[in-house]
Amino acid sequence: MGMRRGRGQVLVCQVSDVPFGQMREFEVDGQKMLLTHTEEGISAIAPHCSHYGAPLKEGVLHAGRIVCPWHNACFDAVTGAQLSPPGRDDVTQFPSMVEIQAGNVYVTLLEDPAEHILPYLTRPNPDKDSRTFVIVGAGAAGEAAAQMLRQVEFAGKIVVLSAESKLPYDRTKLSKAYLQSDSVESVPTLRPASFYREYGIEIKTSAKVTGLDVEAQQLTYGYGDTLSYDALLIASGGTVKTLPIEGAELENVFTLRNAADARQILATALKAKKAVVIGSGFIGMEAAASLKQQGLDVTVVSPSRVPFEKVLGEAVGKLFQQVHESNGVKFILQDKAAELQGDGKVSSVVLESGESLPADIVVVGIGVKPATEFANGLLKDDKTGSLLVNQYLQATANVYAAGDVTQFPHFITGEPTHIEHWRLAMQQGRIAACNMVGQQVAFKAVPFFWTGQFDLKLRYVGHSEAYEEVIIQGSLEEKSFLAFYIQENQAMAVSGIGRDRDIAAISELMRLRKMPTPEKIKSSDMDWAEQLASV
Repeated sequence: MGMRRGRGQVLVCQVSDVPFGQMREFEVDGQKMLLTHTEEGISAIAPHCSHYGAPLKEGVLHAGRIVCPWHNACFDAVTGAQLSPPGRDDVTQFPSMVEIQAGNVYVTLLEDPAEHILPYLTRPNPDKDSRTFVIVGAGAAGEAAAQMLRQVEFAGKIVVLSAESKLPYDRTKLSKAYLQSDSVESVPTLRPASFYREYGIEIKTSAKVTGLDVEAQQLTYGYGDTLSYDALLIASGGTVKTLPIEGAELENVFTLRNAADARQILATALKAKKAVVIGSGFIGMEAAASLKQQGLDVTVVSPSRVPFEKVLGEAVGKLFQQVHESNGVKFILQDKAAELQGDGKVSSVVLESGESLPADIVVVGIGVKPATEFANGLLKDDKTGSLLVNQYLQATANVYAAGDVTQFPHFITGEPTHIEHWRLAMQQGRIAACNMVGQQVAFKAVPFFWTGQFDLKLRYVGHSEAYEEVIIQGSLEEKSFLAFYIQENQAMAVSGIGRDRDIAAISELMRLRKMPTPEKIKSSDMDWAEQLASV
C-alpha cells in the first residue's frame, strides 16, 4: 500500500489482513516488516531472525513468542527482544506504536532500516560494583554468558579465559560451511574486538586454565598466573577424543574441534584425493559430506550398524547413509581402525578386519569428553567427568557450569543428563549468568540441534537416550517427515526433515509440557502449528 499520513506513518494493510494469533510480512517503501497480532494488539518488527536471517513468518507465533523455523531462536513478538538463542541480537522494533484508524494499520518507518540491534547492555562501573566474575571458556556457553551478564546489568569486572587464540566464533560452521570453502580463510568471529572492549568484557586468549582452588576462589591459568573471582562460570567445553592406536600421531591425521583444526583440515583437503573419516556421529558425517563436496574420495569407518542409530533410530540413520552413498561416500560399518600407516604422513588406514584403505587425510570424529581436569573440589560424574549441577546450574557456592561440561536435571524428568549441543550451551550460559547475579532462574529449556549434510537439513528437539519406539509421520523417501522418540509413553524427542515449522511448534509444545500422547501422534499426521494454537 504505502499511502502516507502524518508524522511519517504509512498505511501498511487492513486489520483483517493480520488475524489474531497470526503474523504476516509486508514491504512498504523498500522496508520489510513483520506484523504480529497478539493480545497487545498489532505490532511491527523486522522480519528476519538475528541468527542466520531466517524468515520469521515461516516460524510460529504463540502467546507473544515467535519461534524461528531454522534453529528455534525465540523473540518477543511485540518488542523483538531475543528470548532464546542461538541469535545474539534483538530484531528491530518499528518506532512508536502501530496505529489503527478505520480498520487501517499505520506504521512509522525506520530511519535506519537495520534489522538487528544489540539488546541493552550495561557498561562496567567499578564504583557501582567491585566484584569480579570469571568465565572459563569462550565457546557458545561462555560467550553467551558474558553478554547476558551485561544484559542483566552486572556492572562489575568480567574476565573470560579462553584456551584458544581467537575471539569467540561459530563452531557449528566448522564441519559444514567452512570445510566447503574454496580457500583457507580465517573463521569469522561472532563479535568484533571493539564490542568486548566497549562493554568491558576482557577476553584473555591462549589462557588455558590448569587449576582451581574452590576454597580460595582462585584459578590458575597460562604459565602459572592466578586470578581470584567472586563468582565463576565453568564453560570450558569438551576435549576431543583421539584414537588410541599406532600411527595416530602421523601428519594429516586430524580431529575437528576448533578453528585451528578446521583450517588445517581444509588446507590439506584442497590438495588431497582420498579421505577416511573415522566415526559416524555428527562431526564425522558432516565432515564426510563436506570433504566429498570438495571432490575427495571419502570413506566412513564406524563400529555402528547404521549412522546415528542410537540418536535418530535405524530408519532415519539409514536415510542419511543412503543420501551419502548416492553422493559417492562409501561406508565400512561394524569395523574399526586398528592402525594408521605412513612414512611421516598418513598413507593408509588398516582396519581390524584386515582391510587397508589408502588415505591422504584422516579425520577422526569419535566424540569429546568434558574439559574438567582442572576442576578439583567439585562433584563430577564418574563415567563422563562432567560437573554435577542443580537446576540453577550451580556446582557449589559461587561456582556455576554451562555447556558440554555439565550434567544437569533433564528438562522433563529431572534425571541427571549430559548433552553436547551448541544451542543448549548458549541457553545454559544465559541462565547461569542470571543466577550469578542472584536471580535464581531454574534451567528448563528444551534442547534443540540441527545438522546439514548434502540436501538433508535435519532439526531435532528434546532429548531421549532410551526411547522404546519411533513413530514416523510423513515420508522418509520424500525427505519430509517427523520422527517421534517415545519413552515411558511420552514423546521425549522429535527429529524432522522438511518440516521446520512443525518442529518450531513442537518445541513450544514441549516447553509448555503440552505434547499429545503417542496414541494421538500415531492416529494422524497433524498440523503442529494448529495443535500449538489449540493449547
